[in-house]
Amino acid sequence: MLSYILPFIALIVVVVFIHEYGHYYFAKRYGVGVTDFSIGFGKEMFGWNDKSGTRWKVCVVPLGGYVKFFGDRNVYSQADNDKIIKEYSKEDQDKLFVLKPLYQRALIVFGGPLANFLLAILIFFSVYTFAGKDFTPAVINEVQKDSPAMVAGLKDNDIVVSIDGNKVKSIMEVSKYIMMSTDEFINFTVNRYDHDLNFKVKPNIVDGEDNLGNKISKRMVGIKLGAYNNEVNHVKLGPAKALFYAVNEVYYVSTSSLKYIGSMIVGNGDTSQLGGPIRIAKISGQVAEFGILPFISLMAYISISLGLINLFPIPMLDGGHLMFYGIEKVLGRPLSQKTQESFFRIGMFLLLSLMFFTTFNDLKDVGLFKFFNNYVS
Repeated sequence: MLSYILPFIALIVVVVFIHEYGHYYFAKRYGVGVTDFSIGFGKEMFGWNDKSGTRWKVCVVPLGGYVKFFGDRNVYSQADNDKIIKEYSKEDQDKLFVLKPLYQRALIVFGGPLANFLLAILIFFSVYTFAGKDFTPAVINEVQKDSPAMVAGLKDNDIVVSIDGNKVKSIMEVSKYIMMSTDEFINFTVNRYDHDLNFKVKPNIVDGEDNLGNKISKRMVGIKLGAYNNEVNHVKLGPAKALFYAVNEVYYVSTSSLKYIGSMIVGNGDTSQLGGPIRIAKISGQVAEFGILPFISLMAYISISLGLINLFPIPMLDGGHLMFYGIEKVLGRPLSQKTQESFFRIGMFLLLSLMFFTTFNDLKDVGLFKFFNNYVS
């Protein structure tokens, strides 16, 4: 159990700290007072005060965190500005978040997700610079009989050029692009006798396990891959190329995740693949056993997910705040407190529903329902 819990806590603490520090950095940059910087929720375990009066603390439930601004009275950081002017001195008013210009408030809120994306870029940049990146071309060694690939027309010795418009630069990318596809057909471009040919492959959906033994629904096309000319091309990149591929990976993961979520909303995606804290803890523990490099790579992907989810236009999330600021920009005034409270209730319902659903998937994934059923019977 500890082999799962400790890596999970380490991963969450780093990712959450970076997220909250993004808020903190822009808040301090624009002169907003910060009273609390918390990692976790609930009762404080330990902490300290810095010279500016911020209480840095670690709390008992390490599943999130928050930055509290000076003068905050509710989750929206909104209040009656006329009342504020009467209650606070001019010096204190300069530290209030709600009195800052709209663009500064927006940047402070956006700072959290931005920090998560920058962390992922830094991790990928470091991996590509010091460990290297694979650029081994993918060749189809075998097309299985009567498989979707054979039906579509793929053949042995075809060199995979692109999948769904994503250029394949490495044999490692083929399975990733296949798994992340969401349409009924996967578009393959292969090079055959120095000619590029296009094929539409309808994958089979097969229940199976990933390399860590976790249950997943795989999209299978029926091909076996090998290295071009049996030569592996794994190289360490210079700073410019490493940064390019790091940014490209963050962009791909973000856009693919949004596309996948969109497919679930319209009913085409596999909702069983959604996971919550239990599944993240399980996977982080499993990945940690393979060493530091896979673990920090997982941290990069979790950081992207946290940044992306927080940008969803749901009240309580950073995206909900940005949505309110966008409306404020259009209307020339903020929404009323009553209207924001209504949105808040909707946001709370959506988040609780999502938490329930992902936890349900997590319990199925780790087999607890089967255990309880056997125990009761």
